[in-house]
Amino acid sequence: MNTQLPTLRQLRFLVTLADEGNFSRAAEACHVTQPTLSAAIKELEATLGVTLVERGARGTTLTPAGEAAVARAWKTLAEAEDLVQAARAAGEPLSGPFHLGVIPTIAPFLLPKLLPVLSAAHERLQLYLREDLTERLLDGLRARNLDAALIALPYEAPGIESVTVGSDEFLFAAAADHPLASRDTVSANDLDGEKLLMLEDGHCLRDHALAVCSAAASRSDFAATSLHTLAQMVKSGLGATLLPRLAVEGGVTDGLGLVVKPFTPAVIGREIGIAWRKGSAREAEARLIAESLDGII
Repeated sequence: MNTQLPTLRQLRFLVTLADEGNFSRAAEACHVTQPTLSAAIKELEATLGVTLVERGARGTTLTPAGEAAVARAWKTLAEAEDLVQAARAAGEPLSGPFHLGVIPTIAPFLLPKLLPVLSAAHERLQLYLREDLTERLLDGLRARNLDAALIALPYEAPGIESVTVGSDEFLFAAAADHPLASRDTVSANDLDGEKLLMLEDGHCLRDHALAVCSAAASRSDFAATSLHTLAQMVKSGLGATLLPRLAVEGGVTDGLGLVVKPFTPAVIGREIGIAWRKGSAREAEARLIAESLDGII
């Protein structure tokens, strides 16, 4: 096969130029000089036999051929990265960089338990963490900016696969003078007419809580941005709430004087799972992290 092929370096320059829309900014993003990047793009155009970029005083514009080339370049670069990651994982799983996303209602309570386990088992692991809402984490998986994400299930998402690592039940939390505070346990029926505080829209835990209590309780007009804020709002007497056991055991109510009661029967609020992009070369490593969570949740 004598056909001259583009280099990965040239393709990286092309997609960066498409993102930045300017040779100067693209060169800076690629950590090369502008003449170096410009020469590489010209070499790529010569290799392909087409003009990819129209150069103008106000920046650059991709030609139709350039747009098609960028789309394929992204795919080629992603597959090359998968090749590297697959080879590395086969040689020594969870060594080198691994980008893990975690939702805010899990991160502060689970990571302190998980990180020492991973560090002890995988000394060469370089773990990079990103805390964000579920939808944005899944976008990061699809864009290959993340290798895996700890999320709450169920959560339907095209192109994403996951495995459950444990269950997290809901507990009822209220101020000490609440009418239900003296009971050993509470039931869903006991919530009838209760004003319940929730997380704000965008948190999947809010949806899970609503699925449990929407038929029995009313929602407060107030919404919290985090579980710590939610617990503070309960302390202030604004209402009661449902908290995941993981957060309670992680100390979210410590020092607040709140009363926390289990449900009878127990109410499983969510399943905790680890997710990855379908077809990802990091799937086996994501499953290893799931195994590391055995006994922690």
